[in-house]
Amino acid sequence: MTDPKSTITTKFVSQIDAFGIKPSKIHRNLSPENLVEMAVQKNEGILTTTGSLAVKTGKYTGRSPDDRYIVDDDETHDTIDWGKVNHPIPLDRFDKIFNKMKKFVEGKELFVFDGFVGADTENRLAIRVINDHSWQSLFARQLFVRPSAAELENHEPEFTVLCINDFEAIPEVDGTGSNVFILINLTKKLVLIGSTSYAGEMKKSMFSVMNYLLPKRGIFPMHCSANIGKSGDTALFFGLSGTGKTSLSADPNRMLIGDDEHGWSDNGVFNFEGGCYAKCINLNQEAEPQIWNAIRSGAVLENVVIDKQTLKPNFDDGSLTENTRAAYPLEYIPTAVFPSVGGHPKVIVFLTADALGVLPPLSKLTKEGAMYHFMSGYTSKLAGTERGIKEPKATFSECFGAPFMPRPAEVYAKLLGEKISNHKTVVYLINTGWSGGPYGVGKRISIKYSRAMVTAALTGALDIVKYRHDPLFNVDVPTECPGVPSEVLDPKTTWQDKDAYELSAKKLAQMFADNFNKFKNVAPEIINAGTKP
Repeated sequence: MTDPKSTITTKFVSQIDAFGIKPSKIHRNLSPENLVEMAVQKNEGILTTTGSLAVKTGKYTGRSPDDRYIVDDDETHDTIDWGKVNHPIPLDRFDKIFNKMKKFVEGKELFVFDGFVGADTENRLAIRVINDHSWQSLFARQLFVRPSAAELENHEPEFTVLCINDFEAIPEVDGTGSNVFILINLTKKLVLIGSTSYAGEMKKSMFSVMNYLLPKRGIFPMHCSANIGKSGDTALFFGLSGTGKTSLSADPNRMLIGDDEHGWSDNGVFNFEGGCYAKCINLNQEAEPQIWNAIRSGAVLENVVIDKQTLKPNFDDGSLTENTRAAYPLEYIPTAVFPSVGGHPKVIVFLTADALGVLPPLSKLTKEGAMYHFMSGYTSKLAGTERGIKEPKATFSECFGAPFMPRPAEVYAKLLGEKISNHKTVVYLINTGWSGGPYGVGKRISIKYSRAMVTAALTGALDIVKYRHDPLFNVDVPTECPGVPSEVLDPKTTWQDKDAYELSAKKLAQMFADNFNKFKNVAPEIINAGTKP
């Protein structure tokens, strides 16, 4: 999208004045070239041999979930699933921090991106992102949906993100848990972010906002990637960070809708974003060519180690963090579709990374089984995705994205079940985790095999094979899959110690059952579709 020659209008100035900030200078919707140039001049980052901008985010190289709060007010008090994920903060504390931030940025140079969340013009959200660093504005420009010149001229933001990296909270004064904060006010339609340079907080805070707003309109918000086949068939890939959403949806034989956040309306599927935010630790050109080739001029590399002499990225070096990232616009993926929308999905793939190495690599789910596994959201948190995670840790993340789901899991599962029934969608569970033993003993399942399983699911090859029923996990497992050795499909055969496998499998099945007990008022058929320890 070509930037308009002048984006500072009288209307925009009046909006900034009404917002209550008084910067010395403000830049609006600058081009990537201008933002990169300013970032280099300000020593915010360096240009690499790929042409991408490499930046370091300092202490915070992943999300800070314990520092994320939602304002508890009349709008949210009875609609948010308060607990260990959604922390409440009173309105007076929010207002106090907001006022301090406005005073802090007075007389400073700021950057604004005006655009949208959502490629579907009927269901998108107009947003404004205000930053104190040019590279963060570049990130916002590449990750959110960019406006046309006419849309920018008439832009009326419905939600604003004020992300000021240099502003720190004082916990004992401001009532936060640390100097970092991500505060969401759904009534005032405002997000405040401070003291962390990890850019993913901006995109995930707006994802949380969409996940709150859309269910009221009967739209299913999803933490998933999506693509389309040559025949127009849409597929969804659910899973937490590191399970393969980005890698497995970037298929050269299919068109990419998006890699992370989508909505499913009566019209079909639509991407929330205008870009991709791919993990790139151990990135391999042969295994992931689309991501590799997208890292070029205009892309942002977060915390990737750069050789000081050659300025070449070292994607195998995780010394800064395992959570190295590449942010780039969807246009950088040759197979991306525009606008980023698709029809109702024929196939859904749930992706999990089982660190115990006992879950079948591939299984087929009933509608009730899909709702059970969706609500369970079993996976392993992988190193670097959050602060403090050094090795895989088994966890249950509701809806394959609990950190971003403000409402109770039952709300989203109900929408999933309705969509599956209405559109006769087939659901598969694919484990991209460990085989031959748990983490530390076995090995990560080859991405080559995972790709073959996905291909079989999407092409209908799994419709004509035989299945065996796994009584413990209560799923149907194919006895064969094109491109995958049969022994890989049965995890027990890959373990040398069969007794150890049985103990670990029963342990995981019991973990599923214990976790599901927290859900109340769940239909018996959904409970019965779960594990049978």
